[in-house]
Amino acid sequence: MTQHCGLVAVLGAPNAGKSTLVNALVGQKVAIVSPKAQTTRTRLLGVAIEGETQLLLVDTPGIFAPQRRLDRAMVAAAWGGTEGADVIALVVDAKGGLGPKVMPIAESIAGRPERKFLILNKVDLADKAKLLVHAERLNAAVAFDETFFVSAETGDGLPELKKALASNMPEGPWHFPEDQVSDATERALAAEVTREQLYLQLHAELPYASAVETEKFDERADGSVEIHQQILVARPTQRAIVLGKGGTRIKEIGARARAQLRELLDRPVHLYLHVKVKADWDEDREVFKDIGLDWVE
Repeated sequence: MTQHCGLVAVLGAPNAGKSTLVNALVGQKVAIVSPKAQTTRTRLLGVAIEGETQLLLVDTPGIFAPQRRLDRAMVAAAWGGTEGADVIALVVDAKGGLGPKVMPIAESIAGRPERKFLILNKVDLADKAKLLVHAERLNAAVAFDETFFVSAETGDGLPELKKALASNMPEGPWHFPEDQVSDATERALAAEVTREQLYLQLHAELPYASAVETEKFDERADGSVEIHQQILVARPTQRAIVLGKGGTRIKEIGARARAQLRELLDRPVHLYLHVKVKADWDEDREVFKDIGLDWVE
């Protein structure tokens, strides 16, 4: 049978559920997820298969009004992720509604030549009466080719969405082996898993003032992997928050990250975490490079 392969750019405002959607379509975790907005910082490619079609799903950072250099780099990464896409998929939090961030994004893709899908996500939590209203308003602003009502969390509507995406992909050979689910290196994946635990365990205590760098990723002779990571924070008070009383918090972060990495990498993991105070880390070119963002002026 003839193979098809194409690129789907997954766009939306922060916290629309883009990463959860990409993970669900791929069938396993490739992007980190947290209830915190702007969790995704860089472009990440998830690879999904539907029949003879390989879908290359670009999970982009949420688009918002940038304040800092880090914000500008994240937004630039989001728009960069749409380049060369066969389908632009706008994901909207159906529970949160249209809000001030959604319509500007919709209007900015209105004149684009790519096929456009509207995906209203979190329909399991949304006010059902408002769903059609949201869909009508967005379709009035943008000539979407198709509209889908889904829940990335429960799986509702995802088989239909996946089939529709596949049917819009051009004929061509697959770009990745059948068993590869992401373009992220294991080193980068390790940093993302630890960063996810920072978000999940610290919530509002540690806003966006942290980054994770994988300094060492070595295979041991016994087949296990040894990973050393540095958690960068801007102030000593933030370091104390990450460490927790008597080091309890950092131990818990490490334990949960280690367990998840063991599952993702399918081998034993030795994870060593170090917390370093580095004021203005978000103005350091090397840090941007390490976390996969382009430097923007």
